[in-house]
Formats: sequence, structure tokens, C-alpha cells
Amino acid sequence: MKHLALPRRTFLRGLGTLMALPALEAMTPALKAAAGKAAPRRTAFVYVPNGMNMAHWWPATVGNGYELPQILQPLAALRDDFNILSGLAQVAGRAGADGAGDHARANATWLTGQRARKTAGADIQVGISIDQVLAEQVGKQTRFDSLELGCDKARSAGACDSGYSCAYQFNLAWKGPATPMPPEANPKLVFERLFGNGANAEEAAARQKREQYNRSILDFVLEDANSLKRQLGATDRRKLDEYMTAVRELEERIQQAEKFKLANIAPAARKDFLPQDYSYEQHIRMMYDLMVLAFQTDSTRIASFLVAHDGSNRSYPFIGVPDGHHDLSHHGGDEAKLAKIAKINTFHTTQFAYFLAKLKAVKEGDGTLLDNCAVMFGSGLADGNRHAHHDLPILLAGRGGGTIKSGQSLEFKQETPLCNLFVSLAERMGAKVDKFGDSTGRLDGIAQTTPAGERQFPLDKSLMWKKA
Repeated sequence: MKHLALPRRTFLRGLGTLMALPALEAMTPALKAAAGKAAPRRTAFVYVPNGMNMAHWWPATVGNGYELPQILQPLAALRDDFNILSGLAQVAGRAGADGAGDHARANATWLTGQRARKTAGADIQVGISIDQVLAEQVGKQTRFDSLELGCDKARSAGACDSGYSCAYQFNLAWKGPATPMPPEANPKLVFERLFGNGANAEEAAARQKREQYNRSILDFVLEDANSLKRQLGATDRRKLDEYMTAVRELEERIQQAEKFKLANIAPAARKDFLPQDYSYEQHIRMMYDLMVLAFQTDSTRIASFLVAHDGSNRSYPFIGVPDGHHDLSHHGGDEAKLAKIAKINTFHTTQFAYFLAKLKAVKEGDGTLLDNCAVMFGSGLADGNRHAHHDLPILLAGRGGGTIKSGQSLEFKQETPLCNLFVSLAERMGAKVDKFGDSTGRLDGIAQTTPAGERQFPLDKSLMWKKA
């Protein structure tokens, strides 16, 4: 039986619904014709706040075969899929003449490499972020230029950290020096954005119908899906079924969160309800799942995720840490506080491991979706007690379409600009970026195999306190 050849931009359609499809074997000719390769490259930036317990982050050796420290243990099954990068700095985050406000600067400079103007007014200024540079140059190839996600209610005005506008502290992505791209923290709204279609009135009608009759978004595209299935080979039918199951499972989790809201949240607070109000872990995982779907369907190739804004004082009683995170970060060398920080850090890497495993489970071409990604995970501070903006905790996952040698502990000379990594990632995304922020070149080490052995450039021991 001869099966059809599909264009890469194939959608399942229904009332107010547009469901992009993952890469199928039937699309291979179109993919090769469009790009000369079987799969596009994607990049994402994932931020966690308040630095790390650095003594439990850095591997003692370089190259492959290094011993995973405590905070990286949740990633053990994926150790061949990521690199740990040491020595990188974002010096624009330092105090200088501006004094206090390191948490605001950590957020604002992490992806921009530019110094933030200290103001609590409307005259904010920092610089375009690397994700938005990529969005400008390659984002037009997809339905959405970029995707900005978070877990905190967005704030873009008012004073937050030591005279800095809240816009700095609650945003990672900047479309221009004074134009933040607020992250969306409500997974329901992200879901509707990914799968909505048509005029606003049609989308609203579809949402109302789904909610009124407790119907799935899949019900609206079922006829189109069944028609397509009859024309696909066995492998593609399985892929389509797996994809639609994943969409439905995520939809059900979002619906569960909505039911919790109606049953347990006061009416006045329902508008601002976020899933973290019943499970922070589930909130994070829903956002990660949405990123996977967006990448899998090639709806976007660029994403950022603010897991929590820097300076966040969220407590983590569900892992035995009832203390506020920011309060703990000013540990003063207290071993009990350092142990709690390590537990929070490990919680965040556990969720990140969930994300990477999801990416790796998606088969794409001769490899996986993770193979075609470059995902940066880390913080704009190293040790939160010292507000250190050097020797940052940075992890780079994925193989960037075969252009990154993963599975290594990599070291760079102290004070190497983090922006050098951005220039290298831009090159892999097909963007022309010769200079960004305070970059001094490319970070060529991510493409090379590093011999296993001792460090050449010692770590800053002042950031590493006595192990808890």
C-alpha cells in the first residue's frame, strides 16, 4: 500500500482548534527538502534561583567518567546527554557603583549580558536577550517565534530588589532594552495558545463548549485524525497515537488543577490561581511537558523557563524544607542551612531530569528530540550568600543536532563570559551572532572531547564552603 507524503506543516483541524503534528516518516521528504536534514535544532534556557550549594554541584575532575555530585545525582541515567560547564561568569550582574540588587541583576543579565539600569520607574533598560535574538533570526520558521514560561505570577512594574524594577526580577526574555517578554505561568493558557486556532470568537466558543460538556480538545480534531490515520503507515499511526495520548494526559492534569481551583480556592482568588497552589512539582512538570510538545511539533524552536525568580523565598515543606529559599541562601556557612539548600537544588535537578527524559523519549530521525536540542540550565548566581556572579552553575544538555560532545565535565578559565556560550549556541541554531554582550569569542570546548583528568583551572574555593 502506498502511503501519502505529508508537508511538515500539517495540522489536525477542528472548531477553534489547530493541532500541529510531530515529525512523521511521511514528512521525511519535506523535511529533507526544507532543511537538508531530518530534524530542526531547538534551544531552551531554564533558570533556577538563588544560586547553589556549590560544594555539591561541581565535579572534582574533568572529561568523562567524573563522579556525579549530590545535586546532579537525579540526572545519573542521563549523564551521557549533558555537560557541566565551570568557569563561566556574567560580570554585568555585579554590584559596581549600583550597590545592592544582585537578585534583580542575576535575572536581568543572565540571558542579556548587559548591565541593568537601576531604576524602579518606567525607564528600565537592560538589553535584548539571546533567546530573542534567535527568535528574530530563526523564529519565523515556526508558528511561534519563541515561548516564554514561568511558575510565578508576572510582575513588570513597581520596586522589588533594592531599588530595581520588578521587571528585572520577574523576566528572563527581553525583546528590546526596555521590552520584557513576561513568562506565562498558567499552563492552561499555554495549552490553549498551542492548540487554539481561528478567530478569537471561534476559539472562545470552542473553549466554552469543551468546558461546558467536559470534552477534550481531541474531540474536535478526531474526525480529521481518523481520516489521516487511514493514510499512514503502521509506524506513523503509532507515533500519532502516542502523541495524542500525551496531549490528552497533559490536558487531564490541567483540568484536574482547574477542578481543584473551583473546589478549594476562594472565588476572589481564582483568577490568579496557579497549579503551584496545590503542587509546585506538578506545576513545573506541566510547563516542561508543554515545552516538549512545542518542540516535538516544531511549533517553536526557542523557549525560556523561569522556574522561580531570583530572590524567591518560596518554602519547600514537601521535601522537608519549610524555610524560605532566599533566607536560606544567606547561610553564612551554617551547615544545616547549606544542607537544606542542597535539597532544594536537588529538587530542581530532579524536575529537570524529568524534562530531559521526556525529550529523550521522543524519537526523531535517527536519534531523539533531545539529540536535536541544546538546553541550558542554571542560575545567575553561584553562591547566594556572597551574591557571586562568576563560576556560575551551568549545565548544557543535548547534542545540538550532533554539534555538541556531551557526557563531560568541562572547565574554562575563570571569568570566561557566559555570553561566549550564547554565541556558540546561536551558530548551532543557524543565527548570525558574532558578538553578544561581553563575549570574547566562541566556547569551542563544547564541541570537543576533553581527556579525563584533573582540572587545569582551579575552582573558586571561596564559593564552596564546608560540605554539609
